[in-house]
Amino acid sequence: MGHSDGEHELEGDDLSADDSSWSDGVWSEDDDEVGEICLPLLLIFLCAVLLLSKFWGILLGMQDSLSFEDSGEGSGSGSDAESDEAAAAEESDSSEDEVAPRNTVGDVPLEWYKDEEHIGYDIDGRKIKKRDREGRIEAYLRNADDAKNWRKIYDEYNDEEVQITKEEAKIISRLLKGKTPHANVDPYPDYVDWFEYEDKGHPLSSAPEPKRRFVPSKWEQKKVVKLVRAIRNGWIKFDKPKEESNLYLLWGDENDTADNKRHGLSYIPAPKPNLPGHEESYNPSVEYIPTQEEIDSYQLMYEEDRPKFIPKRFESLRSVPAYEKALREGFDRCLDLYLCPRARKKRINIDPESLKPKLPSKKDLRPYPKTCYLEFKGHTSPVKSISVETTGQWLASGSCDGTIRVWEVETGRCLKVWNVGGDVRHIAWNPSPDRPILAAIVGHDLLLINAEVGSEEVQMRAKELLKIGEMDPQDDADGKKPAVRWMKHEKIDGITLIHHKAVSSVDWHFKGDYFTTVVPSGDTRAVLLHQLTKKHSHHPFRKLPGLPVAATFHPNQKMFFVATKKFVQVYDLQKAQLVKKLESGLREISSISIHPGGDNVIVGSKDGKLCWFDTDLSTRPYKTLKVHSKDITNVTFHRKYPLFASSSEDCTAYVCHGMVYSDLNQNPLIVPLEILRGHSSSDGRGVLDCKFHPKQPWLFTAGADSVIRLYCD
Repeated sequence: MGHSDGEHELEGDDLSADDSSWSDGVWSEDDDEVGEICLPLLLIFLCAVLLLSKFWGILLGMQDSLSFEDSGEGSGSGSDAESDEAAAAEESDSSEDEVAPRNTVGDVPLEWYKDEEHIGYDIDGRKIKKRDREGRIEAYLRNADDAKNWRKIYDEYNDEEVQITKEEAKIISRLLKGKTPHANVDPYPDYVDWFEYEDKGHPLSSAPEPKRRFVPSKWEQKKVVKLVRAIRNGWIKFDKPKEESNLYLLWGDENDTADNKRHGLSYIPAPKPNLPGHEESYNPSVEYIPTQEEIDSYQLMYEEDRPKFIPKRFESLRSVPAYEKALREGFDRCLDLYLCPRARKKRINIDPESLKPKLPSKKDLRPYPKTCYLEFKGHTSPVKSISVETTGQWLASGSCDGTIRVWEVETGRCLKVWNVGGDVRHIAWNPSPDRPILAAIVGHDLLLINAEVGSEEVQMRAKELLKIGEMDPQDDADGKKPAVRWMKHEKIDGITLIHHKAVSSVDWHFKGDYFTTVVPSGDTRAVLLHQLTKKHSHHPFRKLPGLPVAATFHPNQKMFFVATKKFVQVYDLQKAQLVKKLESGLREISSISIHPGGDNVIVGSKDGKLCWFDTDLSTRPYKTLKVHSKDITNVTFHRKYPLFASSSEDCTAYVCHGMVYSDLNQNPLIVPLEILRGHSSSDGRGVLDCKFHPKQPWLFTAGADSVIRLYCD
């Protein structure tokens, strides 16, 4: 239907021409000739196809047989499953490393057969002998003969040598250099964004919206509340002024500091060089040019008074020579710029005297002892201890010459002398006026004697107190001997308290019936309490934190103070328990004294320091004073006046004002007043003891020069 009329005519002509050769579906004579030629060619083609298919089958069979021989799975054609596995192996692209090991020993460590001749056993139980390894000489000769021998590797597990190919050698060398195994691989390819963003109406994820997005966020609510609060308080301001550019005049007036503020600091301009004057002009006026006489007179002037520049006159500016001081002045200008401060610092001029605490004048703190009024002479050896009677009329002293003396304070007359036959190391007068009894440490023991002062009635009471009968030695509860034995003295009308070890100090209770002694090396019996009326002694402390140095009673309460080398422990005698522990921080405590109020304590140390404790304030020192250069021998408070004193081995005694206020919010006032000198040193020792007069502002000092001094106002 799609052909033209001309085409139909041609077809008609062909059909008309071939009517003789086509009738009723039977070949014509011409067709027989064509068939005779094509049939032989068709037969030849079919035979060639059969021969090629046969030859291809033979090749496939040879390949299968070779693969079976190499794998050691037996000979023959094999089953269909084996051929399928071989085909799968051919199609697999796995590397040679994934091939199963050819060693039939199994997964057995070869170290087990390190010393054996075989490498293991095969599946039939026969030994698999090791291959003989060649020696170093044979390996060297083989390397010399074979250029490819360096590529051979011995596989110990499979017991064979494997030769790597050139491609594998290249891969190994690239791995050693840290490169990729294959040279054609690009380790850093360009990122290709595969997602097309244009004309996409949907996001990457089509997950439904979470339910929390339909509820107002609590965190956002808190953030909004903070922002609202900041806006209300003025922390956030929306109408911020525009930041003006920080411009300043380069050659402008530098006095205007408002334009010279940088980074919030007050800008300090660098000092300007002095401007040149008329005399420095190259063509100055005639009156500025000095004469030769004036120039010669400059040499007679001092260098600082000479003019720095001598003007000269030149015809033109080009005839002006180079300035010889240009380099020096440029260097000085650089120093001015370099040393200019970068920030303004406020310097406060403070008088050092104003930093000192404002202390009252010494005239306002009078009376206090400052002048030596009287000397008590009579001892021939150092006076180690002194004690003043309660009324202030009598003074007792103990010396290394083996004597105890009683002096009259106002006249300096020696009233009584006892020769006790040993060093008197400490002495204490009974504080009760009705009991004129002295407690003195003589040698290792304590001696109680009648001072024989006062009325006859008072002396009779003292004698009755010092009477003692023959007492049987009683044992303690532990079955040991008593710590103290009360015995009558053989020569003096008194009592001797014999301790098991040497006694160092003694102190009386304010009522006059009890007294305490300290035995530093007494262990559990280091601190002892004694009762005069009952002639009884006991040791209240079973254990102390260190060696005790001194012990004293509270002035008006049932408290007891024990000073060790490092601490001061405060005990309640009624409850028999520790109340406080004062930490001194000193090297070694030597003495202690209690304020008449009972709330303040001073201690002296062997390193020349004095510590003041306010027990209501803290357990640590309120003040630590470095007053002496040597050991402090004793410290003492005055009973009525706000005074305290300390004596030392450096032959001085310090008198200080120590006012304790009744208001607990006001700290004690401590003011150094006077340094008392007058004692001379003997065998490296100075003032050994000091005591205040109970009623007057007087101070007694006992020195190693065997003299007792009285200092008054």
